[in-house]
Amino acid sequence: MATVTLKGNPVTTSGELPKTGVDAPNFKLVATDLSSKSLNDYLGSTVVLNIFPSVDTGTCAQSVRTFNEKASQLDNTKVLCISKDLPFALSRFCAAEGLENVESLSDFRDGNFGKSYGLTFVDGPLEGLHSRCVVVLNKDAEVIYTEQVSEITEEPNYEAALNSLS
Repeated sequence: MATVTLKGNPVTTSGELPKTGVDAPNFKLVATDLSSKSLNDYLGSTVVLNIFPSVDTGTCAQSVRTFNEKASQLDNTKVLCISKDLPFALSRFCAAEGLENVESLSDFRDGNFGKSYGLTFVDGPLEGLHSRCVVVLNKDAEVIYTEQVSEITEEPNYEAALNSLS
């Protein structure tokens, strides 16, 4: 279990993020068209997993916007924005914002992504949602970078995540 804070108050997650150098756990998530996506769908590309509690909060929305902007400059890289938001909310947000360089995926059906990546909140007001994290995978789906943001209301370190791709 890891502990982060929400406005200074401790909140616990269900485990620890995968370690660098290991194969990323597979996942089954729901795309905005309600199709299923797994890690195998992204093999051969580097992948940035931008994980957050809900796109309906300012910090989460900003992380999607920022990664959308940065992703347009990356070759052979997919940015997956993952939360437990319904696919409809994720689609609506990206359409309203004109975001086309990120892919939104939802863990709403069974929450197994959050469990297998060890980032589901197990207590606090956001219990059941995902912690703010970034996990970067190489083209073989090996973990090359992780960050669990220590204060939920703060943005991730975009530069460190993107520099791991070099």
